[in-house]
This record gives sequence, C-alpha cells and structure tokens, in this order.
Amino acid sequence: MASILLPDRHGSPTTLALNAPARLDTRSTPPSSRAVYAASHVVAHPLRASAENAADQIDWDATLQLRRDLWSLGLGVAESMDTAQRGMGLDWAGARELAVRTLTDAKAVGGKVVVGVATDQLKTDTPTLDEIRDAYLEQVEAIESAGGEVVLMASRHLARAATGPDDYLAVYDAVLSAATRPVVLHWLGSVFDPALDGYWGFSEPVAAMDTVLQIITTHHERVRGIKVSLLDPALEIALRNRMPDDVRVFTGDDYNYVDLIAGDGTHTSDALLGAFAALGPFASAAFARLDDGDEQGFRNILGPTETLSRLLFAAPTQYYKVGVAWLAYLNGKQDHFRMIGGFETGRSLTHLAELIRAADAIGLFTDPDFTAARASAYFAVHGIR
Repeated sequence: MASILLPDRHGSPTTLALNAPARLDTRSTPPSSRAVYAASHVVAHPLRASAENAADQIDWDATLQLRRDLWSLGLGVAESMDTAQRGMGLDWAGARELAVRTLTDAKAVGGKVVVGVATDQLKTDTPTLDEIRDAYLEQVEAIESAGGEVVLMASRHLARAATGPDDYLAVYDAVLSAATRPVVLHWLGSVFDPALDGYWGFSEPVAAMDTVLQIITTHHERVRGIKVSLLDPALEIALRNRMPDDVRVFTGDDYNYVDLIAGDGTHTSDALLGAFAALGPFASAAFARLDDGDEQGFRNILGPTETLSRLLFAAPTQYYKVGVAWLAYLNGKQDHFRMIGGFETGRSLTHLAELIRAADAIGLFTDPDFTAARASAYFAVHGIR
C-alpha cells in the first residue's frame, strides 16, 4: 500500500496510506442536463517560470493537453480566466495567445470553449471610462474574430473608475451593443479579488443585483448568462429567481456547487467552475447520472468533492490555483510543481499536505504509487523525512 510522510497542521511528520482510486463511469459527450465548463489552469515551463509576467513562461503542450483531457470528459473549457492566473501572472498578450491556441485545438475535436475578456491591456491604473470601454471592445473583437464566445470578466479598472451604477450601465451597454455573439457576464466577488469590492456601484450585493438585472434585461438577447462567483448561495439563488427565462446562471460557487446545480425544483444553475479543473472525472461521471435523471447519483458522486474544493478555495481564495496545479502534478498531468509568476509560493507546505489528505479521501489519485513517490520526494526536499 502506497504511503506518504506528510506534515500535520503543527509541522510534525505523519504517515498517510493512500486509498485506491475512485471508480467513475465518465462520458465523453457534453452533458445534456446542464451547460458545464471547467476553468483550466496553465502549466509553466519549469526552466522559465519566475516572478516575471510573461507568456513565454507557459509550457504550451502540457497546458493544451489539460484542455484536451477536459474535452475528452465531455466538459467545456473556460479559458484565459482566473484559474489561468489572469491578472496574476498572465497578462492580456498571454491570455490572447492562450485563447487562440485553445480555440484552434477545440475546433479539431469539437470541444466547447468560452474565453474571458477584461481590460488588463491598459497601462494606467486610472483610465477614463471611455478607455475602459475601448479596452473591453478590443478584447471582445480579438476573441470573436478568432471564433470564440466571451465571458465579460469584471474589470479592476472599472471598479476604480466608476462613481456609481450609471457608469457600469454605460460601459456594459456599449460593450454588449457591439458584441456579435452571446456573452456571459461575470460577477466576481471581493472574496476572490478584493480590488472588485463595490462592483456594479454598490458594496452591498443585494443592491448591486439591481444593476446586474438592469443590464441583463436591457440586453437579454445578447446575454447568454452570468457566472456568479460570490460564495454565497443565497445571493445566487435570489439572482437566479429574478433572471429572465432565457438567461442562464452559471454557478462559480466552489463551496456549494452541488445544491446549486441540482436546483430547487424550479430553478437550477449551470456550471463554470475552477474546481472542475481538479475534479474533471468526478464532474463527468456526476453529470452522466444527472443526464439520466438520477439526481441522487449525481449528489453521491459530486457531494463528497466539496470538502476538497472548499480547502482548495480557502482564504486567501485567489491562491486556489496553487492547489489545482499541485493536484495536477501529483496525478501526472504535469512534470513539476512550478507556476508562472512564482505563484506556487502562495500556499504553505501544511496546506499542500491537507490537500493530499482531502484528495485521497475521495480517491482522486489515479495511481497511488506514482502520487506517493512524487509527494514523498517533494516533502523530503523540504525537510519532511
């Protein structure tokens, strides 16, 4: 039986005997019951990864293979978003190249993709509203011209520049009016990015909801849906209950996705989740059960994964990407544990050890001997022997 010597919460070495991998009946076809996207991470080139911000740190072959793996499980890919370290190591130039490469690969296999756009090409922290609008429009045009559909990500620039809800209404009106394909909006809470506090013109999310709904109602023919990343299921349900019938709510709640996706008998959420980058086979198998009308089977498979997901997304939440890359490394999806921008330093060794315990509890590791060898070597280098 494979075992690993891990530090406990106090740093003392303890032995963990790994479980057998979970038995999952996955499917290669996209789910029919919900629209499902996994926001995938990027794999760094181990020799070039550093604190610099540059696309040449990316290992393109390994990064694109992660996307092919998700498509093979029937899942869509949400590209160039937070999980890909957008604005945290990946700038617009890198995000655009990543998106174009992914869209090209998707065409070859029929994979589904949505691509994040923002305003991160702006060179000043204090742009005007017109400059913010034009930055959005530039990115929308770049992705649509490459054949992609966009997720209109929240803009840190707009959060700083806007003086109230009318400024958000004006910018979003101009961008949505120019879009040629249905757009997914993105409501990213300050728990993910403190710079977005007060987005939509209000610090109180219930008040901000009115701005969101006004934008969606005005442009509902151009708005496919909205990704809600607030980690507050009550707020997501309240928004979902007020949404026009033809506009989807994509849950981005990596703490409570099972109940939100299953729904309340009247309304349900679709999925656009960073957690599914780490949990792809579980998501594929769970949605297969849901497609067959077996909600309890869906819950039985996906419910136990929320414990791992909550640990992945523990505060400070923006460092969840570290855990996604760590688990990919331990499952043989990448050959090293380095991240662009040196981002892997955002989590402690004790946190990485807790992730192993939580992942092992659900049978995430497909080859326990391989995982044990990798994890043991990594912790040994750091003095855990």
